[in-house]
Amino acid sequence: MHILVTGAAGMIGRKLVNRMVAEGAIGTHPLTALTLTDIVAPLPPAGFTGRVVTREADLSVPGEAEHCLAGRPDIIVHLAAIVSGEAEADLEKGYRVNLDGTRLLFDAIRRIGDGYKPRVVFTSSVAAYGPPFPALVPDDFRTTPTTSYGAQKVMGEALLSDYSRRGLMDGIAIRLPTICIRPGKPNKAASGFFSGILREPLIGQEAILPVGEEVRCWVASPRAAVGFLMHAATADLAPLGARRALMMPGLSVAVGEQIAALRRAAGENAVKLIRREPNPTIAAIVSGWAVAFDPQRALALGFRAESSFDEIVRVHVEDELGGNVGQGRGGQGSALDPLKAEP
Repeated sequence: MHILVTGAAGMIGRKLVNRMVAEGAIGTHPLTALTLTDIVAPLPPAGFTGRVVTREADLSVPGEAEHCLAGRPDIIVHLAAIVSGEAEADLEKGYRVNLDGTRLLFDAIRRIGDGYKPRVVFTSSVAAYGPPFPALVPDDFRTTPTTSYGAQKVMGEALLSDYSRRGLMDGIAIRLPTICIRPGKPNKAASGFFSGILREPLIGQEAILPVGEEVRCWVASPRAAVGFLMHAATADLAPLGARRALMMPGLSVAVGEQIAALRRAAGENAVKLIRREPNPTIAAIVSGWAVAFDPQRALALGFRAESSFDEIVRVHVEDELGGNVGQGRGGQGSALDPLKAEP
């Protein structure tokens, strides 16, 4: 099985590639070749004996998508995008990368012809929805985004659905929750603080909280996000019919509940590292997002996420910190009880 991953140098892209290589397969199909692209050339994964092509590529540049598709990949995981805060701050760049790049990739698939019909997994977002929201957002709720990023994702969904209807690809758009806890350095995503107020204190560093503790979001871990992509790549999509976009499972959690989970994992000293600095711009963006979903279509198709926010914290500590928390200034320097860790 030949897999193309766009945006492969990003956090989710790297984790996806590493998991595919570790398992040696995607679903029941052996992994034989990888094409990995991003705005900077991704590093080849360690331990993979199959064919690997890495490419520095901006999909919004005409002709780049054709190069990426030269090997006719069986599965395309399209992660390449700029994040919500950056797309809102730079209108032209957001539409060029998030919409034009997606359109040019899909058109390059279409022009190959000759019966070529790859599985395409497109990462959309919770930002596809717009208020006013019911207490629990159902699968058939309207997509009326309140940000340019959300609009760009909905347009990508529409292209994918239309091209799938025409038999040009076999596509699925998965609307990701806010990914938490994101490892690494902060990015320009408006939702970045949901991770930052945990990630930094867990290693003894200060974090900034730009909103009130009552603010809620729909979250899933990076590990769950990779699981969504792996499942979407091989699942039977016949039950979706023409409705190729669906919300992924997650947890509805308030900032205050996140902080309580941090306290349970790392103690009061870690909580004291959170500094309140209200930011009206960020508050306005996240206030337009839904905070609780009833993702019955995704659950029926076999997608799964965490069952508690404590589990999400444990996943981060296990995957990123070697089981230890608070090794920096102000932390506790303790390990999570392995008996409480999720498999």
